[in-house]
Amino acid sequence: MRSEGSVPERVHTDQAIVYVVDDEPSIRSSTKELVESVGLRVQTFATAQDFLTSERPDVPGCLVLDVRLPGLSGLDLQRELARMDNPVPIIFITGHGDIPMTVRAMKAGAVDFLAKPFRHQDLLDAITHALERDRSDRRQRSELAELRRRHESLTPREREVMAFLVKGMLNKQVAAELAMTEPTVKFHRAHVMQKMKAQSMAELVRMTEKLIEPVTEGGTTSTSG
Repeated sequence: MRSEGSVPERVHTDQAIVYVVDDEPSIRSSTKELVESVGLRVQTFATAQDFLTSERPDVPGCLVLDVRLPGLSGLDLQRELARMDNPVPIIFITGHGDIPMTVRAMKAGAVDFLAKPFRHQDLLDAITHALERDRSDRRQRSELAELRRRHESLTPREREVMAFLVKGMLNKQVAAELAMTEPTVKFHRAHVMQKMKAQSMAELVRMTEKLIEPVTEGGTTSTSG
């Protein structure tokens, strides 16, 4: 069991960064001090606009975000970030939260929602969870991008052969469908397996499923695009 004010050691291994957006200087300062006390990097912002216009390094991260902000609200910023290719996990904090607001934030993918005043360890636990989610999402996005690169390296004919193979069709059936000889299908099949780096047909099927259902924020899948 971890002591008060601690996070797992693995959180420190990849230069993860915690962003804090709150219009109260005292909250920004105390949150920054707390998070830095466990060895994590922190960047603070007074407004959502300041955060949106900042440059974020390509490392795992999470956002500790006040719901009520001047200009763009925390919920507005959540919507803006959801449109980006690599949305950052969000932990909402508020002194004025109500149930409908909490429900909207959580349904839109927030990791946690903490009412002020909150226990320091509750925030650190939420940050740990958010960073682990971002690592997982980044890893899956990277794996999907690599699969897409492999698939794009296939010739049009190899893609045709692959599409029939992953449906469970035999070489001779694919040959009949594509009006080619069985040895030619075997030739293309070997190239498909090599280029996709698949060790078995079952693995090739799993790769195809990932290409069809790309991972989105939070580890869920979508059949669109």
